[in-house]
This record gives sequence, C-alpha cells and structure tokens, in this order.
Amino acid sequence: MKNHFLFFTVMLLYAVPLMAQHTTKTTAKAGLLPVDTAVKIGKLPNGLTYYIRKNSEPAKRAVLYLVTHVGSLMEDDDQLGLAHFTEHMAFNGTRDFPKNELVNYLQKAGVKFGADVNASTSFNETIYKLPLPTDSMAVFKKSFSMMANWAGLVTFEEGAINRERGIILEEERSRGKNVAERIQKQVIPALLNNSRYASRMPIGKDELLKTFKPDVIKRFYKDWYRPDLQAVIAVGDFDPKLVERLIRENFSTLKNPMHSRKRINYSIPPDKGTQIKIITDPEQTSTRMQIIVRHQGKAVRTSADLIESLSRSLLNRMLGSRVAELRQQANAPLLIGSIGYGRFLADIDAFTIAVTAKPGQLEQAAKKILAVNEQARQFGFTQAELESAKKSLFNTIERQWKERDKNSSAAYVTEYLNHFTKGEAIPGIDYEYHFLKNNLAKIKLEQLDKLIRALNSTENRVIIIEAPEKDKALLPDQKKLLSWISDSGRNLQPYQSEAVPSKLLDNLPEGGVISAAKTNVGTGVSELILGNGARVILKPTRFKNDQIIINGYSYGGTSIAADSIYHSAALAALLVNRSGLGKLTRAQLNKMLSGRSVNLSASISDFTEGLSGSASPTELETALQLIYLYFTQPRKDPEAWLAIISQQEASMANRSASPNLVFQDTVTAVLNSYNPRKTAGNLDGTSIDQAYRFYQDRFADASDFTFILVGAIDTAKAIPLIKKYLGNLPAIHRKEHYKDAGFGTPRGQVSKTVYKGIEAKSRVQLVYSGTYTYNDLNNIQLEALKEMINYRILNRLRAKESGVYTPSVNVGYGNIPVQRYSITISFNCAPENVQHLIEASKEEVERLKREGPEPAEIQKFMAAQLRMRETQVESNTWWVYYLRNQYMNRDKPETEPSYNKLLGEVSPESVRTAARQYAGGENLAEFILMPEKKGPRH
Repeated sequence: MKNHFLFFTVMLLYAVPLMAQHTTKTTAKAGLLPVDTAVKIGKLPNGLTYYIRKNSEPAKRAVLYLVTHVGSLMEDDDQLGLAHFTEHMAFNGTRDFPKNELVNYLQKAGVKFGADVNASTSFNETIYKLPLPTDSMAVFKKSFSMMANWAGLVTFEEGAINRERGIILEEERSRGKNVAERIQKQVIPALLNNSRYASRMPIGKDELLKTFKPDVIKRFYKDWYRPDLQAVIAVGDFDPKLVERLIRENFSTLKNPMHSRKRINYSIPPDKGTQIKIITDPEQTSTRMQIIVRHQGKAVRTSADLIESLSRSLLNRMLGSRVAELRQQANAPLLIGSIGYGRFLADIDAFTIAVTAKPGQLEQAAKKILAVNEQARQFGFTQAELESAKKSLFNTIERQWKERDKNSSAAYVTEYLNHFTKGEAIPGIDYEYHFLKNNLAKIKLEQLDKLIRALNSTENRVIIIEAPEKDKALLPDQKKLLSWISDSGRNLQPYQSEAVPSKLLDNLPEGGVISAAKTNVGTGVSELILGNGARVILKPTRFKNDQIIINGYSYGGTSIAADSIYHSAALAALLVNRSGLGKLTRAQLNKMLSGRSVNLSASISDFTEGLSGSASPTELETALQLIYLYFTQPRKDPEAWLAIISQQEASMANRSASPNLVFQDTVTAVLNSYNPRKTAGNLDGTSIDQAYRFYQDRFADASDFTFILVGAIDTAKAIPLIKKYLGNLPAIHRKEHYKDAGFGTPRGQVSKTVYKGIEAKSRVQLVYSGTYTYNDLNNIQLEALKEMINYRILNRLRAKESGVYTPSVNVGYGNIPVQRYSITISFNCAPENVQHLIEASKEEVERLKREGPEPAEIQKFMAAQLRMRETQVESNTWWVYYLRNQYMNRDKPETEPSYNKLLGEVSPESVRTAARQYAGGENLAEFILMPEKKGPRH
C-alpha cells in the first residue's frame, strides 16, 4: 500500500495546471465553469457519489476508484495511524472475500497486486485503485462487489491485524528512519503551524501501532467508512448503463451510522511574521534553503478562478526561465533552484523560493536566487517574456486538445477525484482550450507584475535551512539570514530579454537519397537505407494524434575511449547538450523551442552513442534539423563545462555521508569488479577539449547509425525530410563495434557488509549471476522465474514473517558486451532480522529449485503478462524500444511479435529448470547495509 508522506523539499507543484483534460461542455451558471457532459455524476439515496465515463483508451480496460473522503485528520487520539492501517486491512479480508482471496482472484485475472491494484492514505482521503480488463465480464462485475466490500464490509480479524502490525512498521522503516524523516519532524511544527496536520501524519505512532486493540480500528471504520463520504469513479471501455446498474446493486445497501460524526475540514491557520528553522544532520548531503510564503488557496470553480490559474501558470513559466538562465552560468553557486507558486496542503497554496547550494556557498546561492525574485518583484517582467510564456502555455493546452480522443482513463479519474475531494471544476479540455484562445490575450503584463508583488510577503512565512552537520559553523544565524533577504534587492537592474534568432539553420542541406527500402506488411515497419549508409526505421501508428518518438543509436560509446580520457568522454554528451547547437547557446535554444512540441538530446553510454526525443508531426522537421545540428554543429561552451564540473564536484562532496549512496557505490564497485570506470564522480584529468573531441568522433559517422521513428507519421511528408536532413549527415563508412571494458560480475561467493547510518535500518541485496545464452525463449523463462521468486519472497518475508514491506526481485540479461544475466533480491528490514530474512529468501529459492512453482503461480504470471502485452503494443514508447532491441540484437521484426507462443513454453517444469540453471548459487553476491553501531567504528 502506498502512504502519502510529507517531504517538503519536493512538495510544491510549481506548474499550476488547468484542472481538466477533456471534452464537451454545458452552459455555465452564475459564472461557474460548466461540467463536462461526457461524465455522468450521480448520487445514491445513501449519499454515495458516482462518476461514470466511457473511454476507450486503453481499449478493453477500465480504471475504478473507491474514494473515502477520510484520512488521518479524522483519527482520534487513540487511533493515530489507523486510517492507513484500515487501508491495509481492506486487503486482508472482507465479508465476501475472506483472507487474501480478493488479491488471489485479481492476480489470476492478470491484475498485479501493488503495480495495478493498490491504495493510498493521506490526510484527507483514502483511495482504492483498481485498473482491470473489461473483456472478462465476470471479473469486471465482481470488481464492483470488491469495492463495496472495501467500502463497508472489512472484517478486521484479530490474527490478520497482528500480522499486519509488523508490515506497517516495516513500511515506516522503509520510507523513513532516514535523514529526510528526521528533518521533517523538526520542520513540521513550523511549516504546518502546529495545526492538526502536524499531529496527524498518516503513518502514525509506532507504539500505538504495536498495541492498539481491534475495537479501536473497528471504531474508526464504523465512524468514517460510510457512503455519504464515499465516491465510486469508473472510467473505461464499458457500457455506462451497465456500470451505473452495478454501482446501484452493490453500493445501495451500505448504510450510514445512526448518529454520524461530523467531518471537519481542517486548515492550517495563518501565522504573523516569519518562522525560521535551521537544521543540520550528519547524513545530510547538501545545503538547501526554502522560503515558503503560505497563501489562502481556493479551488478553480469560476471563469475568474480559471483566469487566476492561467496567470499563475504564466508567472511560473517566466520565473522558471530566469532561474534556468541562472543555473547555466559558469560559476553559479547553486546546484538546483526554483521559484514558483503552487498547491501546498489543505486549502493552502504557497509561493516558494528554493535553492540547493554548492558546498560552502549557501550565502552566495541564496543571494543569487533571491536577486532573481527581487528583480521580478521590483521591475516586473518584459513583454517578450510574457509572449513566450503565453506561447508555451497555449501550446501545452493545444497538445492536450489534439489528443482529446486519446486521453487515458487514468487521467480522467484523477480529475474526478479532485472534483469530489476538492471541488475543482471539470469543464473538459474542449472548453478549456477555447477559453484559453479567447482569454489568454486579455492577461496583461501589469497583472503579472502585481501578482509577483502580492505573493512576496514577510507574513505567514517559513524559512528552512537544511545542511550537513559538519557545515554547522558555516551557517548564518537568524539575524544574518534575514539580512541576506533584505539586502537582496540592492543595486539591481531590470531584466533584459535577449533576442533569439528565428531559425535553427541559415543554410538548409540539399539532396540526400534513399538507396534501398522495404516494408514489412505484418508489422507495418518500413526500413530505409540512405545514401550515406544510415538506416531509418519507420513505424506509423494511430496511438497518439500528436506524437512521434525518435531514437537513434550506433555502437561504440565510451567503451572505445582510452582509460586516460574515459572520464572526459563520459561527460561529452552532457557538454554538448548544455552548450547549445550551431549559432545558438543553450539559453537561446531553450527560448526558441519554448512551448513547442519538440525535444531532442544526445547521449553516450557505455556501448552506444545516440539521440532521443519526440516531436509533434508539425515539428518533425525541427527535430530532424536538431539531429542534423547535433552531428554537424555541436557547440563547445567553456562556461557550460565549468558549470558541469563544479556541479559534479559539489554533488560528490558529501556523498560519503549518505548510507544509501555509500551502500550503492559499494554494490556497483563489486558487481563491476572494481573497474575504475564505475567509480562515482571521478573527475581526475577531465578536460573540455578531450570531451568535445570524443563527442565529435562519436558523431562523425552516420553510416552505422540506426534511426527509429514511431508515431503519427505521414510517410509522404516525412520521407523527403528524412532524405534532406538524415541523408546529408556526415559519413566516413568506418566499421566500428563496442569493446568489453571489463565490467563483469565476480565469480564465486562474495559477501560484503557496509556499516553506515545512525538509524535501525538495514538493506539487503542478493545477486545471482552468470553466463547466459540470449534468446527470446531463455528471456521469457528468466522473466517467469523472476515472478515466481517474487511471489515466494513476498509471501514469505512479508505475509508470513511480517519482516519487510516491499521486497523486490529484478532480472537483467543481455548480449552486450557479452551474454550475461543477473537476478537481484532486495529488501529493507530491521538489523536484527537481516540474517533470518536472508536465510528465508534462500530457502524459498531452493524450494523453487526442488519443487518448481505451483500451477496457480504460473497461471498468475501468464495472465499478467498477456494483459500487460495487450496495452504495451498500443504504445509508441513500447514500439520504439521493441524495435531498438530487435535491431541492436541483430534480429529483424519480420513478423508481428508473438508473445502467446513464447508464454506457451512456460510451465512449472521449465521454471524449475530455469531456477536450477540461473539461481544455482555458484555466483552469488550478498550485500548488507547495517547501521554503524552494529559494526566496528573507525
């Protein structure tokens, strides 16, 4: 189960969105925005609300939500954490689905627990999420009974409660017991102004979770799980009349208590003046400052509200652009910065200035970001900035409008959730798009200048500094900190908008030919060989109206770089991406492309170099021009290089303070045989010239590149552009390949324990590995084995032992640079349980090797895989990576990919054979993270 934790460094939503996503409108009354007529909103006699919408994206699928407008704020003092505990118990037995029958039923239907069916608890609501197929009417109909059981028929068996206690405590350990939680506990009283929010964190209190009596949680459920506080949201490929009937049949019998408790809408009271919290911690790796000014928020319900929302979106875009320019400066003292207005918590919004400083440069970083804010406050914005922001906002909404018939069911569900819990309007994208067209021009510069001044305030303000404990002496006291803020407005000049060229290329290439072409009728894939040797793969689809995904690659990467220049080579693509293209700096390029439906970037990995991005059909030529420039006119910007190096150095400065980073660095080093190329952040001997020359060399020859384009491609228009730009890329026709740089995993038994961290929290990784024969049949058997191990580990470590929250099992396999595989079992747990849970994990693997999986487990795997593949093949992203993998592995997608045939080869015996072959334990690396107090101190 998911649980909403507050981590305030990432809490705010700076890009204030429009509320709804799609379609038609009704007539507005008294200034209220209309309600989209494509959604049916109704209410049962018992008060339960329902939203129903037919939507065929994806086909044969639906997303169902049960929303209970109750969270941790409704808990009594003896119930802290029981809103979240209740959510867990809904999966542990109900009247009609005892024990784990509900989860088993869904898994057999191809619905995964955790990945698909899940739930979450926050301060104000608890949400049960059930995405499922609609082509099985039995499953679809039963899903409404399941939700009704969650809504009012959970049994709360005492044995199940006691088993779940340990799981909840391990969830708290997994998500918390770290530096973020320790800082959060110090910040919350000030940030939430000692409101009820501050004392009702959803995870609750450990001691209470260990000791509460079943009657206490039953009382919470009886008081608050009631139809007048609940909603069913159903969106998908179904008959709406049938869905309405199913809702009435399953939910009408639920009753409200005789004497219902009043649900109070809690808020965060305003606070006069400024509260300051300066916090240090030995495991904090960076120094951050946040200035948070709380403002009364309100839901978007009227045309005036929508205009305000648009104005805030424009403001955020303009401030974001200025901060981005600051970050690109060579000696900028900050790593990350942001200024913006967004949703905070409850009915409160916030204007926030946030900055992460380079080590020892908090004062300089704070003054820089404050100066950006103060410059806007004093002098306002320029007309050029406003026009750019309007163009960006309009293009964003226009893209959504163009995809209005392709919108996913999940997106609609989120809209209706916000309508039910927050009162947000749901007029639909068609109304919003035309509203934007008619009203965007009416928003004037003076309004934005007034808005930025209004958002800056010394009232209801909280300032937070978080820093490594070792830097405590470098931090300001409160008086000094306030002086930084008051002095930030001195000697400023108005912002000057830089003129941006109107086109990428002054001289367009000419010519370009196709030397060979063929089309696979089965897959709809066309293959072109251009005159320069480049190969282009085209897959036109109708999955999206306004999307073409682009991916290009060739072999080589950093594997061919000499050890002496490796660390420069590893930064080569980043250098060019940050430097700009042709005559345009990165800042100019960003402004030129702002709001346009096109993005592209270069990459150089261990074994390949390439380009990736996307474009709307109308911007395909722009994307191809960018590719042309990445090959022919990459820039080398010394300021960008200095910024990269300083940011890399800063990110490494306190890395050794983090238990998780130290542990992961150890795992990476061991699994790559201590290859120096895998040493994090090694910048010894790096130079801009080495990096730039390596980039030029990697992109000097397009003859061995493969470019894959998937999406809304009009081939008649696309092919001339492909010839023009890709056909004129440089080619020297060299024969290249990648090299084996010696990253192989170690042979035999390896055990490594890292002692780091001050909390009672451990992490375990068990890695089985070895040589491999890469082919489709072996790959599917390894995937099946992964799921079988996952079922067993989840059942043993979580359900039976109550020792973990979310264990994970992952597999990796490939043939580049050599054919190898790995199986990784990972989990967090209490330090005292490490050895027992490791042995339990190994026992489950050994049992699979002896006995193989149960037929029911194979059935669950096959059902889930088939359901997943049904939606994957309707995705442009999936096709891009399918085709890339096919061509990279020297296969050709000659026929429609047949997954059913491969799955037919999976059986209990085949998986048992795979377990013996791949989890034999001959090569097993065991990694353990233990807190420092459990190991020797140095």
